[in-house]
Amino acid sequence: MNMTIRLARHADAAALPAIERSAAGLFRLDPQLAWLADAEVADADLHCQAIEQARVWVAEHVDGQLSGFLRAVTLDNQLHIEELSVSRHFQGQGIGRKLLSAAIEHARAQQLCAVTLTTFADLPWNAPFYQKTGFQRLNSEATSGYLVDALNEEIAQGLPGHRRCAMRLTLP
Repeated sequence: MNMTIRLARHADAAALPAIERSAAGLFRLDPQLAWLADAEVADADLHCQAIEQARVWVAEHVDGQLSGFLRAVTLDNQLHIEELSVSRHFQGQGIGRKLLSAAIEHARAQQLCAVTLTTFADLPWNAPFYQKTGFQRLNSEATSGYLVDALNEEIAQGLPGHRRCAMRLTLP
């Protein structure tokens, strides 16, 4: 597959909500989470704001089609992944892993101490996927600051707290 991972441009913002919606369709496989397939996603304006701050990477094919993106923000000397989405048609082809690698390399280049995220602990395309790339699940004692805030916000939005977890990849 001929594809490049690059920083997003303003022109990309319009395509990102459709990618996120497509990726969310995978939640239909879990009856308790099926509602997420139809939940609101970030709009193009939010993506434009993130792109202005150079914290969005996209997977672009040779024909110019975008198939995935990763949006992150730097907090407390750590890169926090807010969203990683790959269109359903392109899932299982290593695109998510390549996007994640680009973000990790960016964090290393910026001399950040870690990469963090929140995710579902029990879905194969969530915590187990990140564990394969070296992320470790944080217990409640190790989860603090903005990660606690992120988890609490997710619960307030209706996500089942007992299924959510925070993860961290410590960078050397």
